[in-house]
Amino acid sequence: MRKSHPIRRVVLATAATVSGVVLLLSLKPASGPASASAVGAAPSQGAGAQQSPQGGTAGDAQASAGSGTVTGDAAQTQYGTVQVRLTVAGGKVTQAEAVQAPKGGLSDQKTAMAVPRLNQEAVAAQSARIDSVSGATYTSAGYRKSLQSALDKVKSAPAAHAGSSGAAQARTVTGKVAQTQYGPVQVRVTVAGGKVTKAEAVQAPKGGLSDQKTAMAVPKLNQEAVAAGNADIDAVSGATYTSTGYKQSLQSALDQAGG
Repeated sequence: MRKSHPIRRVVLATAATVSGVVLLLSLKPASGPASASAVGAAPSQGAGAQQSPQGGTAGDAQASAGSGTVTGDAAQTQYGTVQVRLTVAGGKVTQAEAVQAPKGGLSDQKTAMAVPRLNQEAVAAQSARIDSVSGATYTSAGYRKSLQSALDKVKSAPAAHAGSSGAAQARTVTGKVAQTQYGPVQVRVTVAGGKVTKAEAVQAPKGGLSDQKTAMAVPKLNQEAVAAGNADIDAVSGATYTSTGYKQSLQSALDQAGG
């Protein structure tokens, strides 16, 4: 009995050793290179998922809606083509120009006479409802047609941010009163996108002959102020004092607007 007890302990010890080796072998692959690679792949994929959306810039394309340059369709007339281009800032027409107009012979003279007036009228009216220039009926009709086409394009342009960008830039400023020999003159301007979009005389000489001179001069001075974008405009013949006072008050308004 005493000899069999040590042998039994050896057998049990051997069995325990074999079981331990088998257990170690079964656990070893969990910590092997293949397993380590699989674990390392997860952070790599996560980083890629974070980087993907960072390249998007959706929404930036509409930042300048309500501003820019628009060219109307070419209008064919009896004497040639007329095509109008508009510059728009804050949803307002700040400049109009004819990029095409009848030319050659007598047409050169009529174009030189009519187009500057039509450009001024377009900016002042902010629409195609402008008068024809006497002696240039066909050119005027073609101009209005192309102008309306350009205005339609402005209206149909995306305006997703027009309210936040254009409207925020528009402001109205009233210049100081300029005293003249025939009465005070005071000018108010509307500025949008750094451009004068509207000018008006809130005060002007009146009474007697002054009423006629004011009615004749002020509309022309308003148009000139918008077209020029500054106070360097010509005096209206027959209304020198009113013109001088207008320019002084206009300059004061522009100074306040930062122009």
